[in-house]
This record gives sequence, C-alpha cells and structure tokens, in this order.
Amino acid sequence: MKYVEVVLPLPLDGLFTYSVAGDSEAMIREGCRVLVPLGKSKRYVGIVMHVVEVEPAFDVKPIVAVVDRQPILLPRQMRLWQWISDYYLSPLGDIYKAALPAGLKAEEGYKPKTETCVTLAEAYRSEQALHVALNILARATKQFKAFTDFLSLSHWDSLSGNTAQEPLTELTREELMNAANCSSTVVKALVDRKMLSLYEREVGRLNTSEEAQAKQIKPLSEAQAKAFSAICAQFATKNVVLLHGVTSSGKTEIYVHLIQQELDRGRQVLYLLPEIALTVQMMSRLKKVFGSRLGIYHSKYSDAERVEIWKKQLSDAPYDIILGARSAVFLPFKSLGLVIIDEEHETSFKQQEPSPRYHARSAAIMLAAMYRAKTLLGTATPSMESYFNAQQGKYGLVTLSTRFKNIGLPEIEVVDIKDLQHRKMMTGPFSPRLLEAIRKAMSEEKQVILFQNRRGFAPRIECKDCGWMPRCTNCDVTLTYHKQFNQLSCHYCGFTYSVPETCPKCGGVHLTGRGYGTEKIEDKVRELFPEARVARMDLDTTHTRNAYERIIDDFSAGRTNILIGTQMISKGLDFDNVSVVGILDADAMLNYPDFRAYEHAFMMMSQVSGRAGRKGRRGLVVLQTKNADLPVINQVVNHDFKAFAHDLLDERSLFHYPPFYHLVYVYLKHAKNEVVETASLEMGGRLRQYFADRVLGPDKPAVARVKTMHIRKIVIKLESSIDRNRVREALRYVQKQMMQDKHYAALHIYYDVDPL
Repeated sequence: MKYVEVVLPLPLDGLFTYSVAGDSEAMIREGCRVLVPLGKSKRYVGIVMHVVEVEPAFDVKPIVAVVDRQPILLPRQMRLWQWISDYYLSPLGDIYKAALPAGLKAEEGYKPKTETCVTLAEAYRSEQALHVALNILARATKQFKAFTDFLSLSHWDSLSGNTAQEPLTELTREELMNAANCSSTVVKALVDRKMLSLYEREVGRLNTSEEAQAKQIKPLSEAQAKAFSAICAQFATKNVVLLHGVTSSGKTEIYVHLIQQELDRGRQVLYLLPEIALTVQMMSRLKKVFGSRLGIYHSKYSDAERVEIWKKQLSDAPYDIILGARSAVFLPFKSLGLVIIDEEHETSFKQQEPSPRYHARSAAIMLAAMYRAKTLLGTATPSMESYFNAQQGKYGLVTLSTRFKNIGLPEIEVVDIKDLQHRKMMTGPFSPRLLEAIRKAMSEEKQVILFQNRRGFAPRIECKDCGWMPRCTNCDVTLTYHKQFNQLSCHYCGFTYSVPETCPKCGGVHLTGRGYGTEKIEDKVRELFPEARVARMDLDTTHTRNAYERIIDDFSAGRTNILIGTQMISKGLDFDNVSVVGILDADAMLNYPDFRAYEHAFMMMSQVSGRAGRKGRRGLVVLQTKNADLPVINQVVNHDFKAFAHDLLDERSLFHYPPFYHLVYVYLKHAKNEVVETASLEMGGRLRQYFADRVLGPDKPAVARVKTMHIRKIVIKLESSIDRNRVREALRYVQKQMMQDKHYAALHIYYDVDPL
C-alpha cells in the first residue's frame, strides 16, 4: 500500500498523511490533487507533496479520490513553495492558498466561460418560412430590424438564396444587440416568438490569435546597445544583474531584445511588474512584437481565466512569455530561461496581507536559480538591498544614465509652501507656481499629472467646536470621507459609516473635512480649470481590469489632459505628451514613522517626476514641501541617487538596519488588549533567551487595533551571517511554548520577514 503526504489549503504547519489503495495506487503522483477527508465531515482538495511506501506509526484515513491524471504542480514549484514556507515562516497551506487559483482548490472545480449565441429556429429555416416571419414582424419595427440584421450578419439570408441548414457565422447575443442597436428585451421577444433560439458556447479567454511580429522590435540606440551587451556579458558570471537606468532611458526596449534572445534559444521568460495598471501599457507593447506567445496573469483576471492559463502552462504548447504581477511567480514553467523584474524597488512586490508575506522579487530570484535561469532587475531608483548587493559584487550592475534620444531629465522646482500658507497665497493645495505651470501646459495642449498619495475626499473629518473626529469602531484609525459615496470609510477593515449631520460629542453642526485626498483634488481642479478633461486613478476608480485600461487609454490618447492619482501613477507608465507633474505634498511621505520613509519618498518622487517630458522637450516638476532644506529634497532635485544611497546606507549601517541586518517582525493578535499585552511581554522575554539584545520591544505598532484585534509587535534584528535555520527553529519553538498555555489558546502569532 502507498501513502501520501498532502498539503491542504489551511493555515496549518506540516503535511497530512493518507493511505492510497486499489486503482488509485497506479494513478497517484507527486504534484497531483487528491480529494481527502478531514475531521468528521469536511473534505478538501489537497496536493500530494510526497508518495511513500513506509506505513506510518499512526492510523491514517484513505483518500477519497485522485483528481488529476497528470501533476498540476511541477517539482521546482514544490521546491519554491517549501523555500517560501521556510524563509518567510509561513505555513505551507497558506502558500497553497495564495499560489493556486480558487478553481484548482475547489472540489467542484471551475466553470468554463460561456457566451450566449443566437441561431435561427428550426421552423424558419426555409425561404418561405423566412418571408412569413418578416411579414409577422412588419409592424414591430425594432424586432424587424434586429431579425433582418441577424439574417445578414449570420448569413441566413433568403434574398441571396442562402437556405443552408447551418449559418456560415456564429453570432453572439451581444454582437446582435450592438449591430441592431437594440436591448436584450427585443432579442427575448424574437426568442419568445420562436423565430430565434439561444444556446451557450464555451469560449477560451486566452490570447491565441495574434501573430508574433519580430520586425516590430525596434533597433537599440547606441546607449541601449551598450547596456544590452553589458547585461549579456554580466550574465556570463552573475545570475542576477541590476539594470540601473534613469526614467525614460528605454529599459523596455532592452527587455524586448533580451526576451527575443531567450525565445530564440527555446526558453521561457517571466516578466514581473509591481502593479496591474502597468500591465495594460506593457501588454499592448509586447503583444505587437510577440503576439500569442504572450500570456497575462494577475489578480484582476477572473479565477477561471487564471485556471486556463495555469493549465496552458502545463500543456505541450505553453506561453513562451508570462507578463504578470507578483502572483505570476507561482505559475508552472517547463523551461524558464529569464526572469525580468521591472521597477524592482516597488513595495507592491511584497505581499502584506494575508499570509504568506513573501517578496516576489526574492521568490523570483530563487525560482530562476532553480531553473538555472538569469534574473534582470530593472529600475531608475534601486532598492537599498539590490543596490548594496550590486555594490558588493553579489549582483552584476549595468548603468544607463541618459534618456532615450538624449532628452534631458525633468527640471524640478521646489516650492516652499510653509511661507505661502502663512501668507495665505495657496489656492487649496495648489501653489501659485503650480497653477501657472498647469495653465501654461493647458494653453500648449500638453498634459498634466498631479500626484497625491491619499485617496478619498478628506483623510479625516473634524468638529470645529470641540475637535471630535470620527474613528473606526473596529480599528484605531480615523475615518476617511468619500464624497462620491457620501460615506466615511476605514481603509484598514473596509467598514463604512454614514456621515453624521451633527457632532455626537457636543451637538455642533460645524463638521469639516481636513486634508486633501485625490477626490477633493479632482473637485478643486474641475473648479479651477472648468475646460479641463480630468481623470482620477486610485483604488476607488480602478476596481476592475477595464477601469485601468480605460483611464490609461484615455490619457494616452489625449481624451483627458489632467490625471490625478496616488502612487499607482508613479510606476513606469509612459505618456508622450506630459509636460508638467505636480507633487502636491512631499511631507506626507517624508514624515511617515518608518525607517524606510526616506527611501520610499525618494523613489516615489523620482518615479513620478520621470513621467514628465518623456518625448519632445524637457518636462517640469513642481515639488511642494514645507521642508525644502532637507538633503533628500535636494537629492531628488538633482537626480542624485548615488549621494542619496551613500547617506542612507551610512545611516542604516550605524543603526543596524537592512541591507546590513535582516529584520523579522513578530506580531501578536488577540481580541483582548490585556491578553495580548501579557503575551507579548512573555514572548519578548522568551525570545531574548535565544536572541539577547537583538530583540526590541514589544511595542504597539502605529495602528494597534485592526478588525477588533489588538496588536503588539516585537522586532528582531539579525546579522546577515546568522544561521537562518537555527533562527527558524528558535522562533517556532518559542511559539509552540506560548501556545501550550491555555490562556493563549486564541492568540494569533505570525511573522513578517524582511518587512517593508
């Protein structure tokens, strides 16, 4: 008899053992899905990680069924899962939940996508019957038009003598409604008259139609060609190369040439981007060159679409190139040759909630190493970890310091708004200089980007009489006012509240919004520039994949000329006609209470500045701040990444922060504040027995209660040379000791390794 060790989609450590008997023995393989029982009545779809023939020393239940004939998880994927579990201290079950589309985890599988098609009813498939139908519909104008349009489009056309028993063209209900400019009610009326009938047709969602056109690959400029050759030379000795290229230097064209080189060698390419918004522009650029060899994979795609892509990657004709956000790192590859991580500095590559809290950049580098593939990290503002690794020789380093066609980097003007506010010279959040620059851009038919890293209308509401501010009942945060929905919202738990008419504390009626979110900026811009065509790009306006595409396409085509947005507009988007970028509030980024605040602020300001003047003349950036004398502001203005990195690395080394030390945040959560307080003190003491003064805390994080759960945080600083296996063993042992105390039965302990 065979036995299998199975991972289940549950937040539990370890594997579950089941027996396999009968016909299933011959079918069972590592990487296959099996249906297994758990407890008295539950069943789960698990994945076989190991097949063994040694009988375990405990009673085991038999599997219910083998789901797959062929594995859906390849050996290298299984190794990657295990690495993520070990490195990020995450249960294997959480990785299973994050990696696979829901349709591959569910017992009932996934539903294929279908569309409703229209065909001619059997009774009317003759010339005589069609004339009868047309006479019947003569007075029903809309139905008559829809029916005749149907006959023409599907080639059931009696006038041309076509009385074939099958239409020459399948026609969907949507296509008929669009062509006839009619509603579904009109089509339903024709179906009710038994003239038309409907049927469902299964459709694939995958990109299979477009031809690859290598001739679309543009020749490289002299500077790009040098960088391309240097990358290829570095790959001879280094597995990872950092391409440090200024904004608009043409990094994407270098990527295209590298991709084609790998395809010529018969290898696959994984191209990772930090934001779904970026895949819209990049997808159209790569499709022109690689056609149906390109597959797209990210969370805005439906689950069924992701299942189909997963299955295609396991087929004999997989996509040669996968373009996706961080979850694409989990897809199966048969012959991976190159991984490109564009905008590698971006925090979006780090999964925050829920577990596993992995970094896609690190996971992708490990995946590439398992395939003996190469990894290229591309960015204009490298993360400190990647830059340090390149400086130390662990990674290769290639620099591209000139913009394409030698267009100058944007001019950055700093506006000190502290004095302007004191003299009441500001118009809302806009300085006179920024308003002047916007007016000039509008008069020249140029475009403007305004960057404000806060969504909603007002970050908080305050009573003018007593100072009361509405707070979330579940979390320790103030509520954000969203004018569009006329409600207050918590950006941590998602709970919404109605806007109070009077102050519940003093009964006052003077409730006013404080601060500016993107929604309020949009209102102000429409007021100041009524002739402008304005769009807003933040989480509130980009719920769907189509919303991303519509906003970006409209701005690219010039249908909108002022784009307001949060950090998602700072990431690699390429717009030809942008001449002015306004950074409305640099201080909100600089004053964030985190050791990475300056790093993230420098990156965001540099990246959003890079959207200006990408084609044609040099662009202008107006940077508004109350701290104009800060060194980091001067370094942004001078595009001086080297000086910024030098200062920051000196500081990090002095205070034992990454990249010189590794950080592990230990979080404890409990519904009762007194329990989590006691538990955190006890766990901190236990951890000090192993890690001594490397342990800091416990302390309350900036937001100490989320979704009614009270939180404490312990920080552990570890030398880069420390044995990570021993660290992992010590942490898990201390956690096990804590959980043996019945007072902590409901305590939740989890880890954030290499936090951002």
